[in-house]
Amino acid sequence: MNTENRTERVRAQLQAALAPSVLEITDDSHLHAGHAGAASGGSHYSLKIVSERFQGLNLVMRHRLVYDAVHEMINKSEIHALAITALAPSEQS
Repeated sequence: MNTENRTERVRAQLQAALAPSVLEITDDSHLHAGHAGAASGGSHYSLKIVSERFQGLNLVMRHRLVYDAVHEMINKSEIHALAITALAPSEQS
């Protein structure tokens, strides 16, 4: 699967699960060329996500919601790593 399709799948799954008001996804895979995780074909992503679902949740619970949304892609080694910035709308600057 090409990286553009993979990125759009990540976007669709996060949209469906968390209905974010802001969702910025950056494919950082090119920065990890030669890394063991990159060898499996898994992509590295950075994302900023703002969702009402994060209101009142600590960082660990917010990340859990993100990982739950894309767990199938992680299990299939389509995603190797996520760098997550997860904010409630009240925290957005």
